[in-house]
Amino acid sequence: MATPELGRFGIWVGGRANPTPELAYHLETLGFGALWLGGQPAGLALVEAAIANTSTITVATGIVNIWTADARELADSYHRIEAAHPGRLLVGVGVGHPEGQGERALKPYGAMVDYLDVLDDEGVPLDRRVLAALGPRMLELARDRSAGAHPYLVTPSYNESARAILGAGKLLATEQRAVLREDAEEARELGRPSVDRPYLGLRNYVNNLKRLGYSAEDVESPGSDRLIDDLVVYGDDAAIEARLSAHLRAGADHVAVQLVQASDDDVPAGYTHLARALGLPRDAGVQG
Repeated sequence: MATPELGRFGIWVGGRANPTPELAYHLETLGFGALWLGGQPAGLALVEAAIANTSTITVATGIVNIWTADARELADSYHRIEAAHPGRLLVGVGVGHPEGQGERALKPYGAMVDYLDVLDDEGVPLDRRVLAALGPRMLELARDRSAGAHPYLVTPSYNESARAILGAGKLLATEQRAVLREDAEEARELGRPSVDRPYLGLRNYVNNLKRLGYSAEDVESPGSDRLIDDLVVYGDDAAIEARLSAHLRAGADHVAVQLVQASDDDVPAGYTHLARALGLPRDAGVQG
């Protein structure tokens, strides 16, 4: 069973944003290859609604948290959706944030192995799941036990080391924030909160950013301008396209763009603008 096609660019939407089926359809018509839905429960109701209201776009979870989502229930949801809409679902799973999980979070690798064992037993194919991986050990597990990796809050340079671990033929789908503003101060004001909280208070993300060369001062809340500029793309259309494409040149197959918008922004218009900046739909549905 093949991994669903994602295209070069997709959209990542946080679960709290409650993306509607109508938004999924809008993104599909714009030519985005995938819709990534963050923070999904095992029942995958929102995922199922998005798939039912579209015809071609891949819908992926980014992610289902293994601490809060029962693996057997997730497997049942996968089979239900696959039976009704074959080839449209990619299941992303991860250990989430260790904070707030108590003693069990001390062994995230073993917990993920156990979770994948259940998915194996319940017939969820390796090619239809990806892991939220940041560090080398979890990337190796993503290589061996899934279709690939879905790293979050990373820079293009991260993809080089991740690709070296994953090897050829494994999916590397990286998340990248973007702000449709050309003024640096305005862009930072809009984008910084989405990085600062909660992520600069979470040790797995902070440790990964330090591995990428950022200093303790860079990753101290609310984040240095250097850090925010690297994690939140802004500028004119050419600058945004260049930064997002840099992920692909550095080894990623797909970029899941998280568009950070102000509360009074026209949300659909923002995605239309982004699609135009990326030259869609000319490469819609093309893998890698």
